[in-house]
Amino acid sequence: MARPLKTLQTPNLRDVIKEAAWRQISEIGAPSLSLRRIARDIGITAPAIYNYFFDRDALVTELIIDAYTSFGDCQLAARDACPEPGLEIARLKATGLAYRNWALDHPQRYLLIFGNPVAGYVPPMQEILPAMMRSLSALTGIVGELHGQGRLDVEGVPLPVLEPDHRFFSLMETTDSEMLAVYAVAMLIWSRVHGLVSLEITGQQPPFGDNGAALYLFELDSICRQFVKSPQKPEGSFS
Repeated sequence: MARPLKTLQTPNLRDVIKEAAWRQISEIGAPSLSLRRIARDIGITAPAIYNYFFDRDALVTELIIDAYTSFGDCQLAARDACPEPGLEIARLKATGLAYRNWALDHPQRYLLIFGNPVAGYVPPMQEILPAMMRSLSALTGIVGELHGQGRLDVEGVPLPVLEPDHRFFSLMETTDSEMLAVYAVAMLIWSRVHGLVSLEITGQQPPFGDNGAALYLFELDSICRQFVKSPQKPEGSFS
């Protein structure tokens, strides 16, 4: 059966639908997301919404991609605000702070991409993966820069096992042990900040310090001490 014609001439109605979906997720949770309720909330007929999203899963996929895109934009902007050479530690910390701030500002988006699954939804990874990997690109880029400068400590870091069918390795084109170690360090850093942020936004961790960020800042400092070497002085330098 053919889809009904659009019945509401509203600019950016696609965005209106997605904003209504986020409100619904915030109120009743992602597992209860309903296209019919969204249509009712924004004042269009239930069939009309299918002109924009074929089904609920298509809407969820677009929400996930949008969330990853916003997440990546926030971190890349923070990284690029410290563009000068030699500021890699500042860039790493700025990226880490942006990670936490975005999650606190958009907890439902963060939980949709990392936490609460939608019942029956199978993510189409080929569609989602580019936005997902871009959301980590600020971190992986800085770690790669540190490695290129000889300032990344990868001693003893275990290497990942290459599995071509894994969703992350599908975008990797190297078997070089040093580059895999760089990847491993980036994953360690990500898992550590992700763990703290996830505990914080789900209420499983009390605030630390005046603004609640003291433990997170301590962890960022700890990461830098563990993985970042001091710059080497040029030969003949006595300073």
